[in-house]
Amino acid sequence: MSAHTHALRSFRNLPVASPLPRDVHVSFEFFPPRTPQMEQSLWACIKRLATLHPAYVSVTYGAGGTTRERTHATVVRLRQETALEPAAHLTCVGASRPDRRGGAPLLAVGHSPYRRPARRSPVEGSDRYTPHPDGYPYAVDLVAGLKRIADFDISVAAYPETHPEALSAAADLDNLKRKIDAGASRAITQFFFDVSVYFRFVERAEKAGITVPIIPGVLPVTNFAQVVRFAGPCGASIPAWMPDLFAGLDDDPDTRRLVAAAMAVEQCRALHAGGVTRFHFYTLNRADLTFAICHVLGVRPCEPTALAAATGSPA
Repeated sequence: MSAHTHALRSFRNLPVASPLPRDVHVSFEFFPPRTPQMEQSLWACIKRLATLHPAYVSVTYGAGGTTRERTHATVVRLRQETALEPAAHLTCVGASRPDRRGGAPLLAVGHSPYRRPARRSPVEGSDRYTPHPDGYPYAVDLVAGLKRIADFDISVAAYPETHPEALSAAADLDNLKRKIDAGASRAITQFFFDVSVYFRFVERAEKAGITVPIIPGVLPVTNFAQVVRFAGPCGASIPAWMPDLFAGLDDDPDTRRLVAAAMAVEQCRALHAGGVTRFHFYTLNRADLTFAICHVLGVRPCEPTALAAATGSPA
């Protein structure tokens, strides 16, 4: 076999050379705006990504359970002004059980790429998590409590590289199993960059008896230095090959976005080649990268009538 023939066959086996996917479903995560300008950016992002008809969109809390009111206000506006299915994050931090008796039809419990997840996240100004005296101590308790109130559709967090405060990988997986057994419908992973990490985690989860979908959380990298800063506290590693991709681009945001898009597309197509059909995107309230990645995954804007329904605009 010639080198050219071998290279051609290798190319045909690459995920990017596969037919365009037709079975991909996506969801998007936003964070609540802090200023009027950020609110404008958020809703511009929502308007564009709504054209892709996501399964749902989630709105996260800030670190330590902050932004609760802004999170809920954003969810209410999504419900009232769009046809999107909103998911409100709920946290155990600084909240009593009565505080947690509300919610949206689809709930994402204790997960954000920016902070330690809510089951052990400390309140602002503290260095350790202390359960509210009248609250749910951990996410498993919150899930069980919500299911006693109503048959909510609940998503919980999963950590392919282990929660930073877990005693061990096995203990962390046991905790995920308890959350599923308490009534969660699916798990959404913390972001990761090495696809083999995800597949090994799913294999371990299946062996542990976890049968619900484990949806990969995808973080398009718009600022590599920022990702490095919060990867450790989130329990995510930076692969050895990744710094070289962004080297020298600190002051070149345009090129950095192109590299980020290429990397995320390759990651998602590799995941799809391994059988993944559902993706959850941490959008950072920016539409362009996520929209481009979805395009390559075969997720395209709806027809005009469906688009008008999704955005709440007239056809």
